[in-house]
Amino acid sequence: MTRETPLVSLEHVSCSYGRRPVLTDVDLCIGSSDFIGIVGPSGSGKTTLLRSVLGTVKPAGGRITRRPGLRIGYVPQVETVDWDFPVTVHEAVLMSRTHRSSLPWLSADERARGEEVLQRLGLGGCGRRHIRELSGGQQQRVFVARALLLEPDLLLLDEPTSGVDVRTRHDVLHLLAELNQGGLAIVLSTHDLNGMAAHLPRLVCLNREVTAEGTPTEVLTEAVLERTYGAPVDVLEHGGMPVVVDRYTNPWQRSPVLRNAAS
Repeated sequence: MTRETPLVSLEHVSCSYGRRPVLTDVDLCIGSSDFIGIVGPSGSGKTTLLRSVLGTVKPAGGRITRRPGLRIGYVPQVETVDWDFPVTVHEAVLMSRTHRSSLPWLSADERARGEEVLQRLGLGGCGRRHIRELSGGQQQRVFVARALLLEPDLLLLDEPTSGVDVRTRHDVLHLLAELNQGGLAIVLSTHDLNGMAAHLPRLVCLNREVTAEGTPTEVLTEAVLERTYGAPVDVLEHGGMPVVVDRYTNPWQRSPVLRNAAS
């Protein structure tokens, strides 16, 4: 039986900003059908890990191997977006087009492709609207559409449910699951242990180094989370799924695990 060549493999990868280490000796293998969540506290290196996979951060040590011809789409944190920038949904999506001409306007084919992607993500008819007029879930879909316009083999998302309500979080998770079932490999970072991470098929716990990797049931344990976040929590079971519960009863003493998960 021939084993599938991974899309991306990281072997003993270390990254640093100046003299400050951010990632240490990280191993990660991403296959063509993977749906992976990266969890860990703020400053644990989640964004750096995504950017090293993307290729915008060069490792200080180790090796990153990408499959020849691999196309990667990247969705940044929407909190970093200037929503007052004067651009429509259609224009925001088509900014990612790779075959740019010397002309500032869009071709008919480019517009048709943009509308096709918007329709696929349930945003048909929104192309002429300003991006600030959309709901949180719609805004997230715009940036997913922008990444999908490149027809990627792998989609990377940095905190795709940060700052959204429960309904929007569910919608985003459902959308990503559908894309993955359609053949798109997905890797995302998240603080949301109960609402997002517990529903993903594979998790990587990270705090500069990988502390655990496996299914939510395997890695969302009290021992692993204390090792990852440096604080004690309780892990219960509800409906066959792990639920992380703050061990502290005083709300002013919430552990870093739940503070991060709630942010």
